[in-house]
Amino acid sequence: MSQTTLSHTPKIIPAFGVGTFRLSGQTVIDSIKTALDVGYRAVDTAQIYGNEAEVGQAIGESHIHRNDLFITTKIWTEHYRADKLIPSLKDSLQKLRTDAVNLTLIHWPAPSLGISVAELMQNLLEAKQQGLTEHIGISNFNIDLTQQAIDAVGIENIATNQIELSPYLQNHQLVNYLQSKHIDVTSYMTLAYGKVLNDPILSDIAKNHQASTAQIVLAWALQEGFAVIPSSTKREHLMANLKAQDIQLTHEEIQLIRQLECNRREVNPENLAPIWD
Repeated sequence: MSQTTLSHTPKIIPAFGVGTFRLSGQTVIDSIKTALDVGYRAVDTAQIYGNEAEVGQAIGESHIHRNDLFITTKIWTEHYRADKLIPSLKDSLQKLRTDAVNLTLIHWPAPSLGISVAELMQNLLEAKQQGLTEHIGISNFNIDLTQQAIDAVGIENIATNQIELSPYLQNHQLVNYLQSKHIDVTSYMTLAYGKVLNDPILSDIAKNHQASTAQIVLAWALQEGFAVIPSSTKREHLMANLKAQDIQLTHEEIQLIRQLECNRREVNPENLAPIWD
């Protein structure tokens, strides 16, 4: 069987990071410290997760040099206006124990708030210009809103669009658009809350590679050109997830996974989500 190759490797965003969604307290501290110990160097958090201080503590206790880490956070909706965004990011930096993060995203477009994408992005660009964040980007934006963001601050200032992607939600239109613009695609909820793990097609592919289903799904995402940020509280799972980078799926296997698309979305909060493509 022929091999498929990485065609859209993320350029700015590290291809593999550790997520912190739904983790708090000592659990997130232990998860991040373990992840850094086994080789992760990118950490994804957000203001709404309520765990930035714990993430900062874990990073501080890990003794990994700050320059070797890529830290992402996301601005929450209540901080979108010009008088709140930068103060909220400075508060995040204090919690994360750093002078600047590597990437700051607008978490949700939140059209019901009545704040234009242009205003949102200008406020975020100001944070970049002040040196509070190395890169800026968006999360959960559809094609139209992404284009509005590009028009507002220039394509060079959109490092990524972090979106829900899994074998059951492949978002081809949006992904193709982003990749055509050379905007890195970051996949979250890649395992669809674990719902893909018992899929018979994925399980068969996993047997072919003597791998876990989770590793196959992560390998698929990487070969589609997405950056991934899976989370785990267990050392063995964190290590196993990293090994997905060593799995090379065949063209036929990628095609089988593409056929699993069924537009099954796990995260779609009312008043925050856009009209999806």
